[in-house]
Amino acid sequence: MTTISRRTFMLAATAVGALALAGVAIAEVPKLEQKDKYKVGFAQTESNNPWRIAQTNSMKAEAEKLGFQLVYTDAAGSAAKQVADVNSMIAQGVDVIFLAPREEKPLIPAVMAAKKAGIPVILLDRSVDPSLAKAGEDYLTFIGSNFVEEGKRVAEWLVKNANGKSKIIELEGTTGSSPANDRKKGFDEAIKAAGGFEIVASQTGDFARDKGRQVAEALLQAHPDADVIYAHNDEMAIGAIAALEAAGKVPGKDVLVLSIDGGKEAVQAVVDGKIAAVVECNPRFGPKAFETMMRYAKGEKIDPMIINDDKFYDASNAAAELANAY
Repeated sequence: MTTISRRTFMLAATAVGALALAGVAIAEVPKLEQKDKYKVGFAQTESNNPWRIAQTNSMKAEAEKLGFQLVYTDAAGSAAKQVADVNSMIAQGVDVIFLAPREEKPLIPAVMAAKKAGIPVILLDRSVDPSLAKAGEDYLTFIGSNFVEEGKRVAEWLVKNANGKSKIIELEGTTGSSPANDRKKGFDEAIKAAGGFEIVASQTGDFARDKGRQVAEALLQAHPDADVIYAHNDEMAIGAIAALEAAGKVPGKDVLVLSIDGGKEAVQAVVDGKIAAVVECNPRFGPKAFETMMRYAKGEKIDPMIINDDKFYDASNAAAELANAY
């Protein structure tokens, strides 16, 4: 058996410390001890819409099923509060932190603080800026949907089913968030490649129903010839429907409404003909999130990105799938 002298150990520790002081990152996610019960943090970004509520309920149900203690926080739409929430979890000594980062850049300090404290982080549904924090080094993995692909799927449906409609209002999600960035990228690039379409206006509605309605009202007044509204989520799409109806327009006939998320209310709107198509963004994270955590504790290799399966709803299947929507 090889023995390590105290002097050798101290020299190694000093070298590691020197690297840290020099700003050289140690590229390793903190380990997770294998045990029967865990104290787990879940830092939610907000709870002001059905998608977030469904995600939270899924996480709580899975923790309860496993008998784990869940430290849950709601940042109420504030990136600064979410950073403080993560710091509180670190102080409480949780074993793992599940983080749904509100925005890509502001949550970097929270991810790094957890890493420094020896707590692995798993990102759920939104990611952080990949130039500032990397999966497999600074956090374990991202679990969620392919947001670029979601936007692309909406665009592909529109190209095939536009029936001459071509002037698009885009209602963007929260500025700086990964789903807003990527849903715009996927849609805009596919629409540009198809040709024959024009995005006449693109503005944030912050993923919120009432703000989506207000922004849609203003943009419809500025662009009365717009005949397509692409919303980055159901809440804004439903707000846009209210704006269209208030303007005397018929959703689904005068203006095609397209959305992402696939909540029950939006799928019902597809059945009713008010929304033309919806790409699902599956909010039921609990089983996959905790399964990934347990696999990591067992020493299994975890992929840096784990993509959820998302359905697609339009007039061909919405009625049959309505009962399965969240």
